[in-house]
Amino acid sequence: MLEGERLTLRPLSDDDVEALLPAIHADGIREWWGDTSDAGHLREGLRNDGAAFAIYVERQVAGWLGFEEETEPDYRHVALDIMLTPIYQDQGLGPGALRLAIRWFIDERDHHRFTIDPSAENERAIAAYRRVGFKPVGTLRNYERAAEGHWRDGLLMDLLAEDLL
Repeated sequence: MLEGERLTLRPLSDDDVEALLPAIHADGIREWWGDTSDAGHLREGLRNDGAAFAIYVERQVAGWLGFEEETEPDYRHVALDIMLTPIYQDQGLGPGALRLAIRWFIDERDHHRFTIDPSAENERAIAAYRRVGFKPVGTLRNYERAAEGHWRDGLLMDLLAEDLL
């Protein structure tokens, strides 16, 4: 469990997954998530093969932070993804959760590089990631399928340990 000033990250449980499922259908999340019609698929996506934290604020599930950790010594890095439920958005909690996780990956897991890949259209997410220190690397063309079925571009962003704000 990772304790921050305003939030806590803890390993994701099945109860957390069930608590987060309704949020995926909410405005501000649904449009960035892709196809939300298959609850089983959504559960598996949130579980992320066990590589995810639940974000807690005052003992309430506030969101999800998934990660993929590359441990090959010559390519060490962590890819991150995050989602906050609507009532916890726009309060600085997303950047706070990312900073907390990144600091742990640096200090405890010896990582030095991090990536995140929002939709190129998701200006709110991009602004939040910039506040953490992520910088745009390039556009991933036709990277993800939108909920409406069309392909849209992604923005690859990265952060080095020394860039963390």
